[in-house]
Amino acid sequence: MPRINLPIDKDWAWGGASGAGVTVAVVDSGIDAAHPAVGRVDRAVRWRWDADRAEAVSAEGAHEDLFGHGTACAGIIRRAAPDVTLWSVRVLGSRLTGKGAVFAAGLRWAIGQGAQVVNLSLSTSREDYAELFHDIADEAAFAGVVLVCATNNVPAPTYPAQFSSVISVAAHDGQDPFALDANPAPPADFGAPGIDVEVPWLSGGSIVATGNSFAAPHVTGLVARLLSKHPELTPYEVKTVLRAVASNAVVRGGPP
Repeated sequence: MPRINLPIDKDWAWGGASGAGVTVAVVDSGIDAAHPAVGRVDRAVRWRWDADRAEAVSAEGAHEDLFGHGTACAGIIRRAAPDVTLWSVRVLGSRLTGKGAVFAAGLRWAIGQGAQVVNLSLSTSREDYAELFHDIADEAAFAGVVLVCATNNVPAPTYPAQFSSVISVAAHDGQDPFALDANPAPPADFGAPGIDVEVPWLSGGSIVATGNSFAAPHVTGLVARLLSKHPELTPYEVKTVLRAVASNAVVRGGPP
């Protein structure tokens, strides 16, 4: 087992890294690959519910963003980790809604196809999906895939953000993309910029938006930078490193 060389700080974690060599899947409403803030999308797949077959079906190939949300997340990730390989996994429609079974199928596809990090700025509050997403979150952790999930914008359990095997993120104030706060009382693990942040949107434009959805991709970008420099880290070790470099972390018995 490789030993993590101490001390762990931000420079050790991702100094000089750009996300190169790391594949990030954005499971969302699609990605506008023509947006200048997004850049290249190396792989894209659309998932939908087939009522006749009563199952989720997919079609691989370039596609548009049906809402703007996925493009926003992809742009934030690209800003933090400019050299990542981006995949678009579309599971949401033009009203930013979708079926839990389609969400699960798209997430399982990303894990099975070899994504190293998956950005989930979506979740489900339906209890009947809790067991399914718990199983998928475990599958990801055992496969070495890091799931970064936005928590619900209202105080209520959502899945898979609720599970300890994922990195769950809520929004905090500020614009510094490297400012990360650790939450001492999960299930929200970290706080990242997500209040009044400028994000790319449809038609090559941008908007100012607020939400945990936009905090999660900040952390996804940092995880991609971390893994591009330290590819041997497991998902559990990634979370430990993030807690060690959090802006509010202090040395026990000593100064910050």
